[in-house]
Amino acid sequence: MSYSEQLRVPAGWWAIGLFFGLTFVTAVGFYAGPEIAGAAALVTAAGIAGALLWYGRPRVLVDPEGLHAGDAVLEWAYAGEVLVHDRAATRHRLGPGADHAAWLLVRAFVPGSVEVAVTDPADPHPYWLVSSRNPALLADAIERSRAISPSGS
Repeated sequence: MSYSEQLRVPAGWWAIGLFFGLTFVTAVGFYAGPEIAGAAALVTAAGIAGALLWYGRPRVLVDPEGLHAGDAVLEWAYAGEVLVHDRAATRHRLGPGADHAAWLLVRAFVPGSVEVAVTDPADPHPYWLVSSRNPALLADAIERSRAISPSGS
């Protein structure tokens, strides 16, 4: 494995979730009483934690098989040109410069991304756009692993 990154939710999102949960539980407590508020606190905390953990679960991985982004794999035989995008370029590729058929694994809290062209003519996705906190390192790992793979281009 030459690169691995998990797109975890930042601490600020946890703080916002905590604030939302406290606000909700306070309102329930004033309306329904402390017993119901206690139960609501448990359910709310579990729901918020579950949602944030689920949203931050995708892993970006480069290994001999290919580029893994979440549950998807782009095998080296079908990986084309690699482009590194900063925040502005990522926003452009998600907005006016986007192709609606692109395959995306993006997170709003991750500023950079890597774009990998898909060379498989049967694949409906012209490219993959993958969020990364270290897009230059990810692109370098992709280029190195693709060059040494038996099926790489």
